Amino acid sequence: MSTPVPAAPVFVGPEETAAVGRGPISVLWSLGDRTRELDADVVRLAPGASIGEHTEEQWGVLFTVLTGTGELRTPDAAWRLAPGALAWLPAGITRCVDAGEEGLVYTTAHRRRPVLAAGSADGSEAGEPVCLLGRVCPACGRLAAERDARYCARCGTPLADD
Repeated sequence: MSTPVPAAPVFVGPEETAAVGRGPISVLWSLGDRTRELDADVVRLAPGASIGEHTEEQWGVLFTVLTGTGELRTPDAAWRLAPGALAWLPAGITRCVDAGEEGLVYTTAHRRRPVLAAGSADGSEAGEPVCLLGRVCPACGRLAAERDARYCARCGTPLADD
C-alpha cells in the first residue's frame, strides 16, 4: 500500500483577497488542486450586491468574512456580517447573502463533490458546484434557476463555465 503524497500548501495574501473584482459578484480565488478533498473560494460582492436565496441539499458550508459588511439570512434568522464573522451552514439550510455599502469579501469551504462515474447522465466529469456561484450572473446578480443555464434570463450576460 502506498502512502499518499501531500499536496503543496496554499497561501493567499491580502493583495488577492482585497482585489476589486469584476461585476457585482466575483470569485477572487478558488482552490484548484485536483487532488484536494476540499472546495474553497474567496468571493467578493460589490456594495449592495446579493447572492439570492438558495439551498445546498448535500453539503454544509463554512463561511468566513474577510472584509466589508453585509447580512446572512436564513428563513429563521439574520446575522450581521463583519470581518472575522464565521458561520457554519449545514446541508439543507436555505440562505442568501447581501453585501453592505462597503461590499463584502468572504471565504467558503466545503467538502469536494465527488467525481461522477463514467457514463453519468450529463456526461460531465464532476458534480454541480456547491456554492452555485457559476449560476450567478456577474452583471446583475440574478441566480439562474436552471442547472444548465448558460446565459442570464434577466439580462442575457453569459454565465461562468464550470
